[in-house]
Amino acid sequence: MTSTKTVIHVIGARPNYMKIAPLMEALRPVSGIRQFLVNTGQHYDEAMAKGFIRELQLPVPDRDLEVGSASHAVQTANVMIRFEAVCLEQRPDMVVVVGDVNSTMAATLVASKLLIPVAHVEAGLRSFDREMPEETNRIVTDRLADLLLTPSRDGDENLLREGVPKEKIHFVGNIMIDTLFRHREAARLDRIRDRVQVADGQYAVLTLHRPSNVDHPDTFRDILEAVNVIARDMPVVFPVHPRTRNRIGELKLADLVSRLILTEPFGYIDFLALTSHARLMLTDSGGLQEESTALGIPCLTLRENTERPVTVTHGTNRVVGTQAANILTGYRAALADRGQPRIPELWDGRTAERVRDILAGTLLG
Repeated sequence: MTSTKTVIHVIGARPNYMKIAPLMEALRPVSGIRQFLVNTGQHYDEAMAKGFIRELQLPVPDRDLEVGSASHAVQTANVMIRFEAVCLEQRPDMVVVVGDVNSTMAATLVASKLLIPVAHVEAGLRSFDREMPEETNRIVTDRLADLLLTPSRDGDENLLREGVPKEKIHFVGNIMIDTLFRHREAARLDRIRDRVQVADGQYAVLTLHRPSNVDHPDTFRDILEAVNVIARDMPVVFPVHPRTRNRIGELKLADLVSRLILTEPFGYIDFLALTSHARLMLTDSGGLQEESTALGIPCLTLRENTERPVTVTHGTNRVVGTQAANILTGYRAALADRGQPRIPELWDGRTAERVRDILAGTLLG
């Protein structure tokens, strides 16, 4: 008789919820696997965290590590100290990590040192930019993980180039798209009419949170100057991250956002209601590059590179940098483009099922 195997799932930041939710649901009916959910609290917002758990139908985390915000070193160290105690108590047979946040790397380091197999969902992505903290997290996690579950073919190629054995790599597709497809029908524009008065398909959405953009006055000003021009053509809705809002005040950039529609951050389904009905997305987020591709909505990535090149080669994404002139050139090209984007391979809403089969096969034989 096969003994029950314990899988610990690790979430630490808001995008992790969307990646873990469909996988936990897919694994729920599998006999012989016990799931244990750990929330590190890397992005600590109790109200928003509870909202994501409720909306995505995740179970309440079995353990909250409550590490909170800190420097990269302190945050990583705190996750490691607290997560090690959980692993020693639960004795898991596998740890599942997702994405590229500090919690992902920290949990992987702990599990690896305790000789616990690690599965990395969204493995193999590379921006080739070491100035991005996430790039270090990706490289370390992929170097130590035992199962590397990639969202696109370029992920496989990156890992093979780095010398990862082929048998560790499994191309499964994009698990974020599972969540998007599941909730898209509920994401009607009417959900947010009380906060945003816009017409379907006639507005843009802006998100900005990366320190490389919002902590550099000249860069931030250049981006906002370009967006200010776009706002003359169509409404621009800007859900403002609290840290970004503080930087607007500190850098005295309020004049450049006066034409924009500023809102508080949204929950997942409300934000999907906003983005899925937009004409254009402007972002420095990795997740929105993927979602815009799945939705067929033009996206301008306000960075110099992307770890998701498939969104450019197959989808609707343009990497336009942070200079106002380049952003506006990309904006005009995006609106003029009448081409038909392609949905990348295996972005079909069934990634969680493929991951489930691989995990169950590995754990149960």
